[in-house]
Amino acid sequence: MNADLLSRFHGVIPAGGVGTRLWPLSRASAPKFLHDLTGSGSTLIRATYDRLVPLAGERIMVVTGRAHRGAVVSQLPELCDEDLVLEPEPRDSAAAIGLAAAILYRRDPNIIMGSFAADQVIEPVEVFQAALSEAIHTAATGKIVTIGIHPTHPSTGFGYIRTGEPLAVPNAPTARGVVEFVEKPDEDTARKYLASGGFFWNAGMFVAPVSLMLQHLEANEPELHAGLMKIADAWESENRDHVMREIWPGLPKIAIDYAVAEPAAEAGDVAVIPGVFNWDDVGDFAAIGRLNKASAEEGIINLGDKEVRVYADNATGVVYSDRPRVIALVGIEDVVVVDTADALLVTTKEHAQKVKQTVEALKADGATEVL
Repeated sequence: MNADLLSRFHGVIPAGGVGTRLWPLSRASAPKFLHDLTGSGSTLIRATYDRLVPLAGERIMVVTGRAHRGAVVSQLPELCDEDLVLEPEPRDSAAAIGLAAAILYRRDPNIIMGSFAADQVIEPVEVFQAALSEAIHTAATGKIVTIGIHPTHPSTGFGYIRTGEPLAVPNAPTARGVVEFVEKPDEDTARKYLASGGFFWNAGMFVAPVSLMLQHLEANEPELHAGLMKIADAWESENRDHVMREIWPGLPKIAIDYAVAEPAAEAGDVAVIPGVFNWDDVGDFAAIGRLNKASAEEGIINLGDKEVRVYADNATGVVYSDRPRVIALVGIEDVVVVDTADALLVTTKEHAQKVKQTVEALKADGATEVL
């Protein structure tokens, strides 16, 4: 890659979301990106940061909740204060990614940013980095670029990207135009998407010139754009925290897809690079089973304290405990046991998606102390 082009690239890691389907392992105070869910020895946010380093170096910004400052700094000690953006409260992805774009734009209007969620698992890393290189070259031509995931099954849980014609971008042979982003489909529609071959999953990966990102944000969400620029103007000053507290809570809540990506696609400003790597957003405990194949072959995946002793007799599943104890499983298949100091979850992989409903019920009952 051209050294001048590479020097323009900055990584951005939005680290938000609680991951309610992974409760009580993942909580508001310790969301899933702070955990090692793959048995790799690296937390999800650490792995995300490390994937970006070969292309971004230390030019990486993290946007996360104020409550997670200590944990993020502990896991990413090389992150400087100016590149740690702390949200006083969640305002959705357009505010988080838009603020990163605004701060970077104030530093240098020629920066190309790449936004990648903190809680995704990607391998092989080298294949992802090759796709990112193509995305950077394509963004440099004046495009907002998404890396689309090859769908492996007719998922109804993801939005899709409908692709157009090849763009013939130098050093980006797989770049194609994007016709539109489409909402999460029903199963019949998802099957048609797979059969057509012209659709990718939308994983929320965006690479773009910060100037173009902000141009579309201003056109579609002028109030949000104006507020973010005011915060960015104060970012390198002693007034940063005051301005953030004053403006942030009043910003409109909207996803980056609606605020930027979808209208930009309608304007012909979006391209896609196919991601041919393995990708998982670790949405539930069934995903943990997929991502820990070696342990799964042994029957039980033990995610918790290494002093936890798990005995399995004709049993399989996922076990987590943060306290040293013996957990015995007898004659039960695909069980999920999550044992914490103040909450115990027992379910199966088949019902893993329903954990979110349990969290919603607990919240409605006022049991917020365990969430």
